[in-house]
Amino acid sequence: MPNRHTPAGHRDAESAELFSKNAKKKSLKSWRTWRLGGSLKNWAPALLFLGLFFFYPLVKILALGVDSPDFLSPESLKIAIDSLGFTLWQALLSMLLTLFVGLPAAYLFARFDFRGKSLLRALTAIPFMLPTVVVAAGFNALLGARGWLNLTLLDFFGLESPPIKVLYTLGAILLAHVFYNTTIVIRVVGNAISRLDPRLNEAGRLLGATPWRAFWRVTMPLLRPSIFAAALLVFLFDFTSFGVILLLGGPEFATIEVEIFVQTMSMLNLPVAALLSLIQLLCTLAFSILYSKALAKTNTQNQREALAPTRRPKSLRERAFTYSLISILFSLFVLPMLALPLRSVSQLEANRGERASVQTSLTTDYYEELFINRRGSRFYVPPIQAAQNSLQYAGITVALSLLLGFPVASALSKPTRIDRALDPILMLPLGASAVTLGLGFIIAFSRPPLNWISSPFLVPLAHTMIALPFVIRSLQPALTSIPQRYREAAAMLGASPFRVWIEIDFPIIFRASLAAATFAFTVSLGEFGATSLLARPEYPTIPTAIYRFLSQPGGLNYGQAMAMATILMALTTIGIFVIEKMRLSNAEW
Repeated sequence: MPNRHTPAGHRDAESAELFSKNAKKKSLKSWRTWRLGGSLKNWAPALLFLGLFFFYPLVKILALGVDSPDFLSPESLKIAIDSLGFTLWQALLSMLLTLFVGLPAAYLFARFDFRGKSLLRALTAIPFMLPTVVVAAGFNALLGARGWLNLTLLDFFGLESPPIKVLYTLGAILLAHVFYNTTIVIRVVGNAISRLDPRLNEAGRLLGATPWRAFWRVTMPLLRPSIFAAALLVFLFDFTSFGVILLLGGPEFATIEVEIFVQTMSMLNLPVAALLSLIQLLCTLAFSILYSKALAKTNTQNQREALAPTRRPKSLRERAFTYSLISILFSLFVLPMLALPLRSVSQLEANRGERASVQTSLTTDYYEELFINRRGSRFYVPPIQAAQNSLQYAGITVALSLLLGFPVASALSKPTRIDRALDPILMLPLGASAVTLGLGFIIAFSRPPLNWISSPFLVPLAHTMIALPFVIRSLQPALTSIPQRYREAAAMLGASPFRVWIEIDFPIIFRASLAAATFAFTVSLGEFGATSLLARPEYPTIPTAIYRFLSQPGGLNYGQAMAMATILMALTTIGIFVIEKMRLSNAEW
């Protein structure tokens, strides 16, 4: 402290320095309080949204069943046990097969460079975004009785009946799940492999370890958290699968989700549906907690290590591994999607009411018929209008997802105990039955004061619940990567918390924000389960329009479904390529 013998100029300088230090400490403390100490404040908008549009409708529909004496009757328990057993069994088989395909693919993308790598990587991600009606149409066009593969074999060998019968079997379910979820393993495990230092494995080899022993003792312990996280996420999606089982599995296969649909829509048995929904939610919560813990370990590992360089395959073994796996991935991911546009311009069967044999030919009739209302239906909507509805819903979904997701992702970037405890709640909407939630919306929002059932905005609200977890997961790594010293330096220079976010955070996370927005956009475009219950007939989306065509007999209706599915697949593909470009640009930056 200055005393009375200190010159006046020095006293002024010391006072200014002391004032500056106090101001910096105050500004830094204010920023830390705003940025890290407000977990509940960051979570509040998302929790209020989930409380109103997830938990409230869910409680309303469950209350109708729990109050019934049939809720825990022996018949209800038997249905629940049988459906739970098959659900766990098919999810386990699907997860193991997905790992069998995904782990080698993750190693391929993480370690090697080859021509068309970015394109193939993007193509493996497209199925995850496609609605189940499009995937079912693609597999039908490829493997169905009148699919390309059977038609080729019939023509080549002169057979009388289709030799390949995959659809409506357990094999079709497993194949579709692998088609859907392999990209999860490629992303999660591939990111971990790319951050492993190859010198660790080489050091083990130099110490006398065999290649297998070096992999098992050095590489595997480092990859185990990422493999476990990917396996849990794949299992969760397989556990809650609905459209795949319903459209490709046939009536004899009933998971919990399908059984909820049957008990609700066909039998009007709400007590059994409520019991199944409760079991599904409890299982989903348990899997979500395990996944959050595994993801925390994975994030910690990713923060420690830098990306390892990739290279061209050199040895004969590496080239054989690369090109054989590329062929498998191309067959698995590209052929079903390629079968769709080809089928949309090919006439292979008679239209409804036609009995004459059909000569196979190329045609654009299916696209032209999309714009013709031959039956004069009052609810006819041109495909352009359906696409416009989908785009409008997707835009609202993007805005809501980002507004709700940014604060939560910010809190999870430096998680406290509260953040870790609340994190599994984000995954619950992914595990809830779309049928149950749709009925919950109808019951909860059809009476005053929340009489919103006639509003078309219920559809993007349902889409936001599904897209929000993906948006948060996309933003969280980018926010975590921001150096803390940048923020503190800006705060010490007098920047307000809002200006710190504008000047420091946003430029760094801009590309991740675009990727998250595109992710939400494509999720909304392809969502079918909740939309099929909530969309008004005069405001259909592209997936609901596809389902309308698929539910009607005749080659013309089927061809129109293929045409609409091709349009939706094209829009989804564009979105995936935007996400991939943003990911690569962010990595280069």
